[in-house]
Amino acid sequence: MNVLVLGSGGREHAMAWKIRQSPLADQVFVAPGNGGTSEVAINLNVDLTSLFSIKSILLNNEIDLLVVGPEDPLVNGLVNDLIADDDFKKLKIIGPERLGAQLEGSKEFSKRFMEKYKIPTAGAKVFDEVSFPDGLKYLDELEPPYVLKADGLAGGKGVIITEDVEEAKDALDEIINQNKFGDSGSKVLIEEFLTGIEVSFFILTDGKSYRLLPEAKDYKRIGENDEGLNTGGMGAISPVKFADRIFKEKVHERIIKPTIAGLKKEKIPYTGFLFFGLINVSGEPYIIEYNVRLGDPETQAILPRIKTDFLELLVNTAEGNLIDTDIEYERYSAATVVCVSEGYPETYETGVEIVEGKPNGVLTFHAGSKVDEGTLVTNGGRVLAVTGLGKNLGEAISKGIRAAEQVRYKGKYFRSDIGLDLTELGQ
Repeated sequence: MNVLVLGSGGREHAMAWKIRQSPLADQVFVAPGNGGTSEVAINLNVDLTSLFSIKSILLNNEIDLLVVGPEDPLVNGLVNDLIADDDFKKLKIIGPERLGAQLEGSKEFSKRFMEKYKIPTAGAKVFDEVSFPDGLKYLDELEPPYVLKADGLAGGKGVIITEDVEEAKDALDEIINQNKFGDSGSKVLIEEFLTGIEVSFFILTDGKSYRLLPEAKDYKRIGENDEGLNTGGMGAISPVKFADRIFKEKVHERIIKPTIAGLKKEKIPYTGFLFFGLINVSGEPYIIEYNVRLGDPETQAILPRIKTDFLELLVNTAEGNLIDTDIEYERYSAATVVCVSEGYPETYETGVEIVEGKPNGVLTFHAGSKVDEGTLVTNGGRVLAVTGLGKNLGEAISKGIRAAEQVRYKGKYFRSDIGLDLTELGQ
C-alpha cells in the first residue's frame, strides 16, 4: 500500500514514522515534508494550496491512502474536491469533508453545535465589526480573566487571555478592526473563562464508530510557568494521570458520544481524527474547542504510545470498518519538548545551521527544518521536537529535557518545565 501524508510539520513526521512501521506499508510519502521526514519517507514537493499539484502527486505515485495532516486543506474542501473526481474513486482518505471541518474552521459554528447538543462548554457571545461597540460593553460586564477567540483559523495563535479589561478591548479592536488575523478575525468569540487543568483527547472515527487514542496535555505558552504569548505548542506529555477511568467515562458519555450523535443527526459525514480540547474543572470535563486533525506537538507524544498497527487503524477507519478494530496502548510514558527559533512566536530568523539535531535515546521529529545544499537548517519557528520515553512521566521528562539540551543551533530555545506541573501534583 502506498501512503501519502500531507503536511510539513512534526505531526506529519510522527505520522510517517508510525505508518512506516506497518507491514502494510509499501511506500510512504510526505508532501512537502521537512528536513527530517526524508529519513522515514520520500519527500514530494507540493504547494498545499494547489489542488492540481496535490492531484498530480496522488496519481503519479499511485497513492492508496491519503492522510491530511493540517487543518487548512480540510477547511478549504480538499476532501470534497477529491471525492468529486472520478480519478480518485478508490482513494482512501483520512480527513473530514468541508462541512465537518467547520468544527475547527469556525469557532462560532462549533460553539453553536456544542450548545445544540448540550455538550458541556464555556458560555460565549459572538461579535463582529457591526456589533463591536456591544463587544466593548460586554467586556465591561465580565470579571477577569477575559478570553477572546478569532472565529477562523489562526495557526494556533488566535486566542487571547488577559486579566486587564483594557488589554482585552485593545485585542478586540486589533482582531476585528485592524485585521490582526485577516478574515479569520472578522468575528470574535468572547468566552467565559473556565478554571481547571487542560487535557487533549483524540479519537479516530469513521462517522459511525470511534476509537479513543492516548490522551495528552500540551503547553501553549512560550514562557515557563505558562507565561508569555501563545504558540503552536511548546511540548506535550502522555498519559495524563488525572484523566482516570471515571474522568474518561464522563468524557465518553458527555462529550464524545453526543458529538458523534450530533454529526449523524446533522448528516455531516466525518472520517478521520477528531481532537477534543478539554478542561478538567473540579473533576468535570468541559470542551474548549474541536480540532479536525491531530494536534502538534501532542502527536509526537501519543503515537509512540499506540501499540496497534497504526496504518491498519487508518485503513479500517477510511473503509468504515472501525467497529471491528481494537486499539492497544504501550505501558510507558512520553514527554515531548519542542525546540524553537529565537524570537518565536513573533519574528525569527531562518536558515540557521542545525549542528546537532538527533540526540541519542529519544525520538526526534522535525518541523521547521529543511536540507539546503546538503546542510540541515532551520525553516520555521518550531524547529524540532524530542520525545523521551520512560516507565513513568518523570523518567520521560528527564530524557526529553536532556535531549533538548543536546540539540544545537544558534538561538535555540525550549521550555524546561514541560510536564513538571503534573509531577508536582504527584502525577
